[in-house]
Amino acid sequence: MYEKPILIIGAGPTGLTLAIDLARRGIAFRLLEAAETPFQGSRGKGIQPRTLEVFEDLGVIDQILAAGAPYPKFRLHLGPLSLRAGSLGSSKPPTEAMPYPNLWMVPQSRTEEILRERLRQLGHQVEFGMALTKLEQDDHAVHATLSNGEIVDADYLVGCDGGHSAVRKSLGLKLEGEAIDEEPSLVADVEIKGLDRRDWHIWPSLKGGAIGLCPLPNTQLFQLMAKAASIGDNIEQVVLKATRQRIERIAWRSIYQPSVRMVNRYRVGRVFLAGDAAHVHPPSGGQGLNTGVQDAYNLGWKLAHVVSGGPSSLLDTYESERLPIAAAVLGLSKHLHQTRSIKRGDATKQLALHYRTSPLSSGDPLGTLHPGDRMPDRRIGDTRLFERMRGPQATELQLIDGPRILIRPDGYIASIRHNESTEYAGMPIQHIRCTTIPSLD
Repeated sequence: MYEKPILIIGAGPTGLTLAIDLARRGIAFRLLEAAETPFQGSRGKGIQPRTLEVFEDLGVIDQILAAGAPYPKFRLHLGPLSLRAGSLGSSKPPTEAMPYPNLWMVPQSRTEEILRERLRQLGHQVEFGMALTKLEQDDHAVHATLSNGEIVDADYLVGCDGGHSAVRKSLGLKLEGEAIDEEPSLVADVEIKGLDRRDWHIWPSLKGGAIGLCPLPNTQLFQLMAKAASIGDNIEQVVLKATRQRIERIAWRSIYQPSVRMVNRYRVGRVFLAGDAAHVHPPSGGQGLNTGVQDAYNLGWKLAHVVSGGPSSLLDTYESERLPIAAAVLGLSKHLHQTRSIKRGDATKQLALHYRTSPLSSGDPLGTLHPGDRMPDRRIGDTRLFERMRGPQATELQLIDGPRILIRPDGYIASIRHNESTEYAGMPIQHIRCTTIPSLD
C-alpha cells in the first residue's frame, strides 16, 4: 500500500497542469497514465490566450511559443480555382494588459512533452501503464486499486482521464448532452512533402465530403480532418486525388463523434473530475484542451491549500466556479461547429471568463476591473505584474492613496477594498505598490 495526499488519474494536458501546480507548491502526489507510452497526435492543437497566461505562470511559456506558430490562413480549393481566405486566429499586437492576444498552434503531443519536461524539472514524472481498476472512498480517504494490483490510499483523487474516464464511470456519473454530427469524423497526422505549408488547405466540395489539411508547426506533418465515412480506409487515395501529392506516412489517426456533453457534478466526496472527464467538446473553436487546463489551474491551488491545513470549504468552490464555465464554453463550441464560420470572436480566447458570482469574490468594481475577473497584466517598475505574480502565492496590488486589489493564486481578482489584507483563505500574500489603476485596454 502506497500513501500520497493526492492521486491524479490521466496525464494529458489537464493532469500534467495539475501535477505541475502541485509540484511547485511542494504537495505530494502521484500522476498515473493508463497508456504505456505518451500520446503522439496533434489533436488539441489550439492554445488560447488565457491558457498561454497559465503556461507563463507554470514556467513553460518560452517553450510553448518556440514549439508553435500563429494559425495559417485558409486556402480554399474549388475545382481549378484556389482562393485565400481568413484565419481562425487573430493577428493582434500584444498590449500591456494582454501579452498573448492570439490563438497559438502547437500539436498536443508537443504541448504534453513540454509539460512533462517541466514536471521532471520539479522532481516528478508520469507513471505510464498504470490504470485505475477500482475506486472506493470514505470520510477519510480515497482507496484506489491499480492495474498492477497495488492499492493506493489518498486524501483526494482527481480524474483527468478523458472522455472515457474510468474515474467518472466509477462515480456513476454520465456525460449528458448530444452528438452534433450524424456521422463520425476522422483526424490524422500525415506527411505530404509536395504540399505548400504556408496555408491551411480546404477542399469543401470533394465528392464524398470536404477535407482539410493544416500544416503543423516545426514538423513535416499536416493535420487531416474529414468525415470518417467519406474517407474510410482510403486516406492515401483521397488525399492524392485532392492534392496530387502522395502521403509519405501516416503518423497518427483517430475517429471521434463530434459531441457536446458534460457531467452535472465536478465533485463526489473526495473525488474530482477535470478536463474531458467532465466535458467533451468538438474541435471547433479550440476550447476543449484549454478548458481542461484551466480546470486544473483552478483546482490546483485549492487542493494544495487544503492538504496543507487550509479550510476544506475552499474545495466546494471548484465545482461552483468551473461547472458554469464548462456549460457556457460547450454552448460556444456547439455554435461554432454548426455555423462552420471561420470568424472567431473574443469569447474563444477565454480571457473574459470570470468568477464574479463566486463566494471567493467580493468588493465593488474599480474602473474596468471587477472582483472575479481575470487580472490584466501591467508594468510594475522595470518588470511586469504577471512576472511578480508568478508562483503559488496570492498578491495584493496596493494603489497609492487608493483601494487594494487582492489577486488569487490563479490570477483572478478576489476583492477590491480599502483595508489591507494580511491573508487570503489562510495563505500568505505578497504586497506590491503601484501608482495607477490597471486597465483592460
